[in-house]
Amino acid sequence: MTRIVSHRYSDPLDLVWLNTAHALGMKIERSDHVFASWDGVSVLTMSTAACFDDDDSLAQMIFHEICHALVAGPQGLDQPDWGLENTDDRDRIQEQATHRLQAALADRHGLRAFLAVTTEHRPYFDSLGTNPLSDCGDHAVPLARAGWLRAQEPPWAGPLEQALSATRSLARIAAPFAPPDSLWNLPDF
Repeated sequence: MTRIVSHRYSDPLDLVWLNTAHALGMKIERSDHVFASWDGVSVLTMSTAACFDDDDSLAQMIFHEICHALVAGPQGLDQPDWGLENTDDRDRIQEQATHRLQAALADRHGLRAFLAVTTEHRPYFDSLGTNPLSDCGDHAVPLARAGWLRAQEPPWAGPLEQALSATRSLARIAAPFAPPDSLWNLPDF
């Protein structure tokens, strides 16, 4: 018997963030050869799920790259990888500004833990206080605040707010069904 497939399943959270990236002019491609890479024009290449750690998600990774774009500002949008070098520590402040912005934007929806930074950067992210944009002497704060202001304006504000709201809604639905060690239990409602 020949089976005809007319529709395919897509993860709802992936759909939210893939469409958000598209609304912001980013075409998402997947590859096993990079973790995340911006081409400086329109293509954001993300690793495949096979390369993810257990606490990674496509949503979190796209959100993180959007925060990189916001911190980089207009001058960084046309540079590969937002003008950052990740083979050494020279762009640590920009990376930390991205973490601060990511935490601040996620906090508005109780999603900081759910959309948290992963890998070796997690300790810095976890150390951020209740107001990651407060003046604490960290050189990353002014860059994060500039990114925050950009996030409140077009073209970023609408798609980003919709994605974060939708993520929160999906988390509310999924949490009662999730096992104790699931990321779906982390949103702070």
